[in-house]
Amino acid sequence: MLGNCLQQNWKAEERVDGRMEPVKVRNLKIGEGIPKICVPLVGVSKDEILEAAKEIKEIPIDFVEWRADWFCDILEWEKVLEVLKGLRAILGDTPLLFTFRTESEGGKRALDVQPYTSLNQAAAESGYVDMVDVELFAGEAAVCKVIAQAHCFGVAVIVSNHEFGQTPAKDEMIRRLCKMQGLGADLVKIAVMPDCPGDVLTLMAAVEEMHRKHADRPVIAMSMAGLGMASRLCGELFGSAVTFGAAGKASAPGQIDARELAKALSLLHSGLG
Repeated sequence: MLGNCLQQNWKAEERVDGRMEPVKVRNLKIGEGIPKICVPLVGVSKDEILEAAKEIKEIPIDFVEWRADWFCDILEWEKVLEVLKGLRAILGDTPLLFTFRTESEGGKRALDVQPYTSLNQAAAESGYVDMVDVELFAGEAAVCKVIAQAHCFGVAVIVSNHEFGQTPAKDEMIRRLCKMQGLGADLVKIAVMPDCPGDVLTLMAAVEEMHRKHADRPVIAMSMAGLGMASRLCGELFGSAVTFGAAGKASAPGQIDARELAKALSLLHSGLG
């Protein structure tokens, strides 16, 4: 239903002042310079998650995403809080993003809208996370509730959309990103599945136009799987502020080893300079 609403009723408007404001999270500025590298943690148990966090401290990354939908005790808040507390202690000043990715958007499990909303609000209130991710297709009411609660606690919000079945038309992707921005997201994100090289170009063209004409905050975009790998490497060229790399288990198809990703981003950055 929300997809139809977006397609029929949302019109992208051009940015008025021409400025893109980076988002500052702890000591990290997202939206300027080399795209920032985020590494997801996808462990099932508390011990597995915390051990993985210790290992990635040695990798050149900018922030960490805890993919909480993988956690076996995700519906027991006290156990979730224990993991968040442990992650904060290990990560120090490295920013932490809390994400429950729903099954319909490539995650490990389904969750009804009310508990999904409450979980994200509680994570924002915990004092341990710096950002939360809320899916656009959770519905406007849920997105607005999470944003309002997160902002009360100084937590930034990524509003996201993940299409595992296709790459939407360029204008539709721009409309979705503009909708996220209009709802008050601090960062907007779209990830799509390509069927051919042309789909990767469509994603890159959509994000370049969004970044150039409409966005006044950072945009995150990628084309998934091996076919879309180029989009994870050249985000700086077309306007994507963050890329996701793997350290052990990947959370989505096409993620590149974070160490190799850092080298590639640096090489491209030096060439653009």
